[in-house]
Amino acid sequence: MVLKKWKKVTASLMLSIVTLGSGMTFLGAPQASAAANAVPAYEVKFLAKPELVLNTDGTPRSEVIQTLGLSSTPRNINVEYFDTNALGLDQQGWNVRFRKKDDKNNYELTYKKRYPVINGDINAALTLANQEGFDKSDDNYEAEIDWGYGKQTLSFSNTKKVDTKATGVQLPSEQEALNMLLDKLPGKLKNWTSSNWGKQQLTQSRAYGPITFQRYEGTWNGQELTLEVWPIRNATGTGIENIVEVSFKTDDAVAVSGLRTQLLQLLDNNNWLIPADGLKTQTILERY
Repeated sequence: MVLKKWKKVTASLMLSIVTLGSGMTFLGAPQASAAANAVPAYEVKFLAKPELVLNTDGTPRSEVIQTLGLSSTPRNINVEYFDTNALGLDQQGWNVRFRKKDDKNNYELTYKKRYPVINGDINAALTLANQEGFDKSDDNYEAEIDWGYGKQTLSFSNTKKVDTKATGVQLPSEQEALNMLLDKLPGKLKNWTSSNWGKQQLTQSRAYGPITFQRYEGTWNGQELTLEVWPIRNATGTGIENIVEVSFKTDDAVAVSGLRTQLLQLLDNNNWLIPADGLKTQTILERY
């Protein structure tokens, strides 16, 4: 009986031996392959000179609307971000956003993780994100490359919606908004560096904002294009300055570079382009 059992064990072990091309052998069961990297969409963003593209009342000038194919009637959106006083979420690359669009009957709750793209190496950023749990199989997060004037950023966004009877861009109280964000908190953020880390950070957070901005939508070169006007507190805290951003989104990784060059040249030729990068979220966290 013992001999029969030994023969069975020996046969099982022999089946587990894999002979490699080099002549070496590997003992053990085959490993399951890791999930592939996420496939990102692209959002190209440029900053424009507010003193040249806006009227004194903050609306886009008629030549800007005509050149970019924009509607003259904007969508109003009210937004605020949540983080601790020490910006604990931001330090780990996380942003938590709460907003209301004037034409929607819901609140949008967005949890976003960002990764810098170094020297244009998108694959390296995607691989790092994969190692931290953001891969192609995760359909709760949308992967996107934000491509500005000189740098790129990879982001993964998880957006939840909560129905509301609030009209226009009215936001709930700060505590009500925070309660909703905690209720919908995704697992990746909740347990990011340790168990309940994200929940603890968000519980201790406050609102940065709110800010109501205008989004003008249109079509340029076959692409849906937007121009946003963000009235943000200035650096000294004594007034408001407008940040103007022109952007388009595409899933076409092949065409995006050429389209980006065309938009850059169009803005530059009209002397509307600010040749610099800017991150609205970071500016808001610094000033509010």
